[in-house]
Amino acid sequence: MNLKKLFPFLNLLGISLVLYVIHKLVFYSCNINQETFHYSLEILYLLFLILSAIIFKVLLIIKERSFDNVGMSFLLATSIKMVFCYLILRPLLQIPKPNDPTERINFFILFIVFLAIETLFTIRLVNEKQ
Repeated sequence: MNLKKLFPFLNLLGISLVLYVIHKLVFYSCNINQETFHYSLEILYLLFLILSAIIFKVLLIIKERSFDNVGMSFLLATSIKMVFCYLILRPLLQIPKPNDPTERINFFILFIVFLAIETLFTIRLVNEKQ
């Protein structure tokens, strides 16, 4: 496998690792207890990393076959990811009124951060044609 095809995935992995370390440091410095979380930080990062890698791969395949459909494919893949994330978040949303909403906020921040990474990747992909 050539390095140019692997670069987006290595970039995603590097950014994810840096964000994970920063996230852990913030939790440590703010004394946030993660033991009561339904999903650990590691599982969430792994989940979002895998979903983003799948979206990257799909977009690269679509780019090779039909460049004009990259944007629509991104919207479809993001919508499917959103439904999947809702199903994962559902147990947290069913808790009537948690004393500490940190876990919910944490999940949404991770979702938005990885969505931003995917969006930037898609923008770069679409701008390559110009």
